[in-house]
Amino acid sequence: MAFSFPQFIPKENILIINPPRERETMESMVKFLYPPPSNLFISAMSVASVVSLANAGFSEIRGKNMKYSKFSIADGKERKISGRNGMLLAYTPAFLAAVASFGLVPDEGLKVLLIKSAVTIHFLKRIFEVLFIHKYSGGMDLGVAIPISFSYFISTTAMIYSQHLIQGHSESQIDLSYPGIVLFLIGISGNFYHHYLLSKLRSNNSDKEYKIPKGGLFDLIICPHYFFEILGFWGVFFISQTVYTFSFTIGTTLYLMGRSYATRRWYLSKFDDFSRDIKALIPFVF
Repeated sequence: MAFSFPQFIPKENILIINPPRERETMESMVKFLYPPPSNLFISAMSVASVVSLANAGFSEIRGKNMKYSKFSIADGKERKISGRNGMLLAYTPAFLAAVASFGLVPDEGLKVLLIKSAVTIHFLKRIFEVLFIHKYSGGMDLGVAIPISFSYFISTTAMIYSQHLIQGHSESQIDLSYPGIVLFLIGISGNFYHHYLLSKLRSNNSDKEYKIPKGGLFDLIICPHYFFEILGFWGVFFISQTVYTFSFTIGTTLYLMGRSYATRRWYLSKFDDFSRDIKALIPFVF
């Protein structure tokens, strides 16, 4: 019996088949994204952000809601703090990290400055709302406030750090910084306005009753504040154009979609006169 051994084929004679659709998708992504840095922390955080936030969104749809706001259900086991202090605990560490980045992260160009500024403004607005806009229906579980605070802190750190790491490397082919600024400003303004409308539903802090919100986009969707928050985060991604910020924005979008779906279901269960024509997050669609 004769044996034949495989012959080595010159590399230039090998035809590599790359599906056109897959190749076009990758090329489009390269145009909008900076190449990811070879950093284990950022790589791990990119995966963890989208997976954990998407899972939290699906949990909201399944009825396993994160216990704050109208979904705060007392079971006698939680350690309660006031709603205002809980929200301050959630936002302040991330805000301080963003402010500290101006001194800790070198001045490396416009994109780094813009992303630090956007994240700082985002959490400054949230703290302002906690102190002067929001009215609270009850306390907040410390076991909920601490994980939220850690999540915001670590995501803020990763967002700014990933921007620092890509400086001096290959840039994305299309710069989305200026459209990102516009989208971010629309998002943060719309979010603030609808938070203000929500606060006007209660005459004072002693008023704990929930009501169907009116005005703005509330006549079309029950969570316009989430809609504009999503727009704001997509603006942050356009400014940044890093893989981590993209992953975080996708995850945040999926989470807020799930949270808005659960919110609409809650209003339907509590108010007989709640219109079924009012969608959860996207007018006339979802």
